[in-house]
Amino acid sequence: MPKKRDRGSSFAVKAARLVAGHERNLVNETAQTEEAINLEDPDLYINRELSLLAFQRRVLEEAEDENNPLLERVKFLSIVGSNLDEFFMVRVAGLAAQLDAGSLEVGPDGMSPRAQLVSIRREIKKILSDARKCCESLMAALNEAGIFVRAYADLNDLQKNRLAGYFTETVYPVLTPLGNDPGRPFPHISNLSLNLAVMIRDPEGKEHFARVKVPNSLPELVPVIGVRKAGAKRLRTHRTELVWLEDVIAAHLAELFPGMEILESHPFHVTRDADIAIKELEAEDLLETIEEGVRQRKFGSVVRLIVTRDMPSHILDILKTNLEVGNSEVYRGWQPLSPKRLFALYHLDRPDLKYGNFVPSVPKPLADGPAAGVEDTFERMRGGDILVHHPFDSFQPVVEFLRQAAHDPAVLAIKICLYRVGRNSPIVEALLEAVEEEKQVAVLVELKARFDEESNIEWARALEKVGAHVVYGIPGLKIHSKVALVVRREQDRIARYVHLSTGNYNAVTAHLYTDIGLLTADENVAADASDLFNYLTGYSGKSDYRRLLVSPVNLRERLAALIEREIHHAKQGREAALIFKMNALVDPPMIRALYKASRAGVKVQLLVRGICCLRPGLAGVSENIEVTSIVGRFLEHSRLYYFRNGGDEEVYIGSADLMPRNIDHRVEILAPIRDPEMIRRLLDGVLMTYLADNVKARSMQADGLYYRRVRASGSAATNSQEALLAPERGSPSAR
Repeated sequence: MPKKRDRGSSFAVKAARLVAGHERNLVNETAQTEEAINLEDPDLYINRELSLLAFQRRVLEEAEDENNPLLERVKFLSIVGSNLDEFFMVRVAGLAAQLDAGSLEVGPDGMSPRAQLVSIRREIKKILSDARKCCESLMAALNEAGIFVRAYADLNDLQKNRLAGYFTETVYPVLTPLGNDPGRPFPHISNLSLNLAVMIRDPEGKEHFARVKVPNSLPELVPVIGVRKAGAKRLRTHRTELVWLEDVIAAHLAELFPGMEILESHPFHVTRDADIAIKELEAEDLLETIEEGVRQRKFGSVVRLIVTRDMPSHILDILKTNLEVGNSEVYRGWQPLSPKRLFALYHLDRPDLKYGNFVPSVPKPLADGPAAGVEDTFERMRGGDILVHHPFDSFQPVVEFLRQAAHDPAVLAIKICLYRVGRNSPIVEALLEAVEEEKQVAVLVELKARFDEESNIEWARALEKVGAHVVYGIPGLKIHSKVALVVRREQDRIARYVHLSTGNYNAVTAHLYTDIGLLTADENVAADASDLFNYLTGYSGKSDYRRLLVSPVNLRERLAALIEREIHHAKQGREAALIFKMNALVDPPMIRALYKASRAGVKVQLLVRGICCLRPGLAGVSENIEVTSIVGRFLEHSRLYYFRNGGDEEVYIGSADLMPRNIDHRVEILAPIRDPEMIRRLLDGVLMTYLADNVKARSMQADGLYYRRVRASGSAATNSQEALLAPERGSPSAR
């Protein structure tokens, strides 16, 4: 175990010192053997939470980038706010709980919970400061585009009169003012709610505190009637003028407290611990346990209180006392307090300020030939594997695969894992239709998909109601694998067809996230899928699979062996290289394996969208490792693992990131791509396109900081996502 240390100094400065120290040591001790370097040294690991905040910084950079369409920049800023909300609800809440419990446990980086919380607050304050500057810049640009978010005091009398009518007719009936005195306890402030702290004075001169919740059932931005410009084009026919709902409420507080003097009001925003702790082994009914956990989420302890910069201390003290928060949980913000609320602006009908529309292509094997019949998808899958790359390739073939299975008389059964499907899901509709067509339908619904629990509960109940076999998971494990199996009677045999993916069965996010999917009739993969579903729905002690890497069964062992094989190839002078694309790299044993590969001379190229706890570029440790992060129009979500293997290349796709939770505490799948032509397309058409990006790519340094790549003079700009959108992109969908 690494020595426990409490390291709370500046992250970047400290990292720079340790990088320099490593390089000096390696120069002075050139005779060091491999065994002399301790790959468990905390200095070789970046803190998980600070790395996640570095990702939020990269998202903020997209909001600052004037090359992006204006409302897309606003959306990126709102994403920063949304991500920070979740960061506090889960990560900060977890660290605070450890601190309250007196835990001195440190992670691989050697930082204690207290040191992490101190560093987190420092980094978040910097991010929020820059976010505020970005917001001011965006508001100025929006004004130039004819979009104005007004302060209520700046409105004219006609506009105020119209808003008064809106308040009386629409807003007033929804509001519930809550006082605070001996007969009325301090009201509960729900998670992520926006509220007004109001000070009033009664006719006897006594002052009182009251709280008014800003209802989330009404539009956050209220339109103010503007003046149409004569002769202007359709998209710019009028000025769009808006005012925040809380400003409208604040201006009419006298109607909520008649006979009282309104002294002042200030908005505030509360974030609570929203992580659900589930004692699965003690839960008789997991569905009811999850439902109760979702209900209790709004009552978790407060981990962040955001107030305005001008909130006076006497009101802040009331909030701090009753919400039981200290100074370290208080953040001073600006309107609209949470940047997440800026997403309301993105809904404006201004296509000229957004990314242009695109039409996803249809994979060639499914697009060519006669009009599709119920057997077409299965017949074409029998002809060879079909690879799809979303959102560049349409998600509709996946929907049609299940829809055809639902109505094909030859299909006997459908089995599928659902993690995040969203609302109005065509996938679930197909499964419901399959039950009605008297197919045997087994659905693994992961109720523990954080913040999607309510949606998944609804679908689970709907599927149970029509007679589907619904399983909620395995105690102690999340089912994160993305796999569907169709069993079909064909003449004198039973045939099986499988869809495997890096992404969820969600038709909405399939247009927003990059993911790789495989449609296959490979008998070995199908047999593995059958064994997997038997493991998930019943009981199985199976310890290996034919083709698939499955966690927590064999994925860690097999993946480590594949990396070790590359090390062996490098030591024997054969071709050796690793290219891994994933969302996060956290797992210490996997990081150590990559360090060993680098030291053996293996070239390691990592495309890591978010968290990366490995330090690249350390002499003698990771000088053969490059880490690239791409943040752009689409959320990079695909996971690909490429092995040069002495020239006999292998590629795996799947649902697993290299994190302890994925490898040890979730059911995940990595599936091999066996067609040599597809391997080349994934390598040359996808991975190399990302690695060539010099527009949206950031290179990670050993100190944990990221820098945009400097484009060589005269070289062409390569935006990987835009290149993959181009019709001539060399899509991997072709067989």
